[in-house]
Amino acid sequence: MEIKGVKFTHDTKVVSRKQFDDHMILYNGYVSKTNETTKVLKTNPEYSSANATGGHYRGWKKTETYAINGVILHELYFQNLVSTNVPMGKKTQHLIEKYFGSVDNWKKDFIACATSARGWCTLVYEQRTATCRNILLDSHEDGNIVTAFPIIVLDMYEHAYFLDYGTDKATYINTFIKNIPWDVIEKRAKAV
Repeated sequence: MEIKGVKFTHDTKVVSRKQFDDHMILYNGYVSKTNETTKVLKTNPEYSSANATGGHYRGWKKTETYAINGVILHELYFQNLVSTNVPMGKKTQHLIEKYFGSVDNWKKDFIACATSARGWCTLVYEQRTATCRNILLDSHEDGNIVTAFPIIVLDMYEHAYFLDYGTDKATYINTFIKNIPWDVIEKRAKAV
């Protein structure tokens, strides 16, 4: 099955049109790489050379998770950029207050997590322990908890903000937080 890229429009106060358009090029690259990987693993997997040190099969399997996670994380992130000016929903507020004590405590933790991240900062509901937590991923697949359901996703790779904010990560993070589309987040929160 081929993964088709989703069309997103620039409807955000977080990043400029140029920043967004450049980011879409990267996203479409992850879609293409996912499809290429699927084709190679279906038509020429080279099972006989599979080993843990390296090689054709291992390389494509590593590419598979990196590219698919790149598609999914970017789609969730782009949905988080649509400024809707809707207040935080009751389910989201309940989850945040239950696991962080208050919305302010969550924000402090989320900002620290995002500041520390090299790739992604996500608020997740971890299904095994039935808790919410902010986690950081240094790449698409490095740091992700297998049973984590993403609720809020923030891209912290430099390509996500550098054109607009330069090295000022703090302003990027705070602008993101001020413009979270809580109606989108509420739908995710209700799914946990």
